[in-house]
Amino acid sequence: MWRSCQRLFCARSPQAPRLCPAPPVGGPSLSLPGTARTYTPPTERKRFYQNVSISQGEGGFEINLDHRKLKTPQAKLFTVPSEALAIAVATEWDSQQDTIKSYTMHLTTLCNTALDNPSQRNKDQIIRAAVKFLETDTVCYRVEEPAGLVELQKNEWDPMIEWAEKRYNVEIGSSTSIMGPNIPARTKDTFTSHLASYNMWALQGIEYVITQLKSLILSMGLIDRHIPVEKAVLLSRLEEEFQIQHWGNVEWAHDYDLYELRARTAAGTLFAHLCSESSTVKHKLLQD
Repeated sequence: MWRSCQRLFCARSPQAPRLCPAPPVGGPSLSLPGTARTYTPPTERKRFYQNVSISQGEGGFEINLDHRKLKTPQAKLFTVPSEALAIAVATEWDSQQDTIKSYTMHLTTLCNTALDNPSQRNKDQIIRAAVKFLETDTVCYRVEEPAGLVELQKNEWDPMIEWAEKRYNVEIGSSTSIMGPNIPARTKDTFTSHLASYNMWALQGIEYVITQLKSLILSMGLIDRHIPVEKAVLLSRLEEEFQIQHWGNVEWAHDYDLYELRARTAAGTLFAHLCSESSTVKHKLLQD
């Protein structure tokens, strides 16, 4: 099954140049399809703080850079609903070396988006955008040739569709038509109702994962802990990895894309889980 897909590539340490500059202190807000506004990241900034800690305020958990309170790009107090999420974000900031590379701080970016909401979308709009991906879901579009790729898609993607159909009691299917499969309205309604059970913060993370994988099915497999991040990313890149096997690999480009996609997907999944977490972490981060 998926091990045949896994053998399509060999993991390497990415040696890639920096593709984008770093954002301001709070990091950029996330730009998603349909958003009306984005932040332009400026040049990298030198690390200006020594210690990172978290504290609990009236609105939730805050991040402290020495004696400064972290702020969002819109100058709002950076406050998150979960202590576990605050610890994860603080770890991102503490991991920065001489310069602040905010483009590596995916959890911070997701928090900024949730707090600033630059596109001013409500919960229903986020859910509709997420469910719309089902109409063009990666695992639902199949090729008719070459035979090797046809077989690979069947062996690797069919089990994911079957899992989703059984898990949510819906019909999805697949198609070789450019129009894609005909997704029943009941299926869309079921996913809409399921996503509505998540809070606004968790939804931001789920939609982010969906935009990375171009697949609602793979994303829900991740959120439901049915598959790990590595498998979800590999399945989302199935055709690309098939082509690499046959035509070769541009090492830094392909490897960089792979590892970046893994990092973003893992961050979005972790963000969704931590924002759904009700328990409180009992220890504090970065005790001296």
